[in-house]
Amino acid sequence: MTDTAEPGDERQAEQSGQERMRERRRVAFAKAERVLSRPGPRRTIRERLAALQEAAPEVYDLDQPTDVYGNGIVADLEERVAALLGTEAAAFFPTGTMAQQVALRCWAGRTGNQAVALHALSHPEVHERHAFSEVSGLRPVRVTSEPRLPTASEIRDFDEPFGALMLELPLRDAGFVLPSWEELTEVVEAARERDAVVHFDGARLWECTVHFGRPLEEIAGLADSVYVSFYKSLDGFGGAALAGPKTLVDEAKTWRHRYGGMVFQQFPTVLSALVGLERELPRLPDYVRHARVVAAALREGFAAAGVPWARVHPGEPHTHDFQVWLPYDADILMEAAVRQAEETGTFLFPGYWNRGAPGISFTEVAVRSQGLEWTSDDVRAAVADFVERLPNG
Repeated sequence: MTDTAEPGDERQAEQSGQERMRERRRVAFAKAERVLSRPGPRRTIRERLAALQEAAPEVYDLDQPTDVYGNGIVADLEERVAALLGTEAAAFFPTGTMAQQVALRCWAGRTGNQAVALHALSHPEVHERHAFSEVSGLRPVRVTSEPRLPTASEIRDFDEPFGALMLELPLRDAGFVLPSWEELTEVVEAARERDAVVHFDGARLWECTVHFGRPLEEIAGLADSVYVSFYKSLDGFGGAALAGPKTLVDEAKTWRHRYGGMVFQQFPTVLSALVGLERELPRLPDYVRHARVVAAALREGFAAAGVPWARVHPGEPHTHDFQVWLPYDADILMEAAVRQAEETGTFLFPGYWNRGAPGISFTEVAVRSQGLEWTSDDVRAAVADFVERLPNG
């Protein structure tokens, strides 16, 4: 008799392999000398606290009392965000999930319509376990599933009424894509023709100014309300803000309390947000512009290395984040990426590889301050070295 593995044994072996890879990836990233981005969550607690201690005195008077249930430094951050986005008011929330649910249930109460029109790839549909419907009584309706933002004609021709249109700018799961400014204004106008309000899921709105060629307040000014994140672009510890008319924000603060968002003290997170606004926000345009240099060099590098099919999406990144697609299974690409980091100290692709189709996988690439040091030649050389670690490389 021959021994055969039980299904449970196979699953356990697979999980064990995944855990070993996660640990290898973590260690390789910590030791890597060259990366395109080193975001806060990839750093140690000691490193993050030391960085905050160094930067905090530059952005806030640390002799002020700590906050209590949203006063003090929290209120100051809210005023800062409202001024940056050109809105009457803003409210700090511990999470973007909570901020958007509150915003859209407030709008539903005002419009009398619980339906929220959104993209099938939008964050609430993909990553929030149906929170809109399960928690807030909202009814998401999908306008499109195409890998782009909805068009004005799709909004005008949609076959049922909705009270609010939510637009994710940029649309992450489609490749951090944005419409043109003209397309965005036409979509907003189409929603208004249907007497719907417009809410921007602007978790990464801070990154959009280069693509649109407009300042933040003009972009935010198109919408009736806007949510922004403090950690996705600005490298804060967490937190979000909802910005819009004062009457909406006042109502949102009531719902924030009901949802459990009135946290006793939040000054470390708020301090990190203020540091992000001071240090990272002014640098985002440089990151976006250099991401385009990196993307072009990646495309050239894969072509020169003879990879039979490779895609950088979008071809010219709309923000400082974009996707790379390659014709290999995800496990093969992850192994090659981690091994390159372990052997050379260069971690070109530290993100997870995801299966896009049989034999095709993609990863997300971000360019931040560390990436500004990379020249096109550096990127092409790193690609050539990476490809050597692939089958038939």
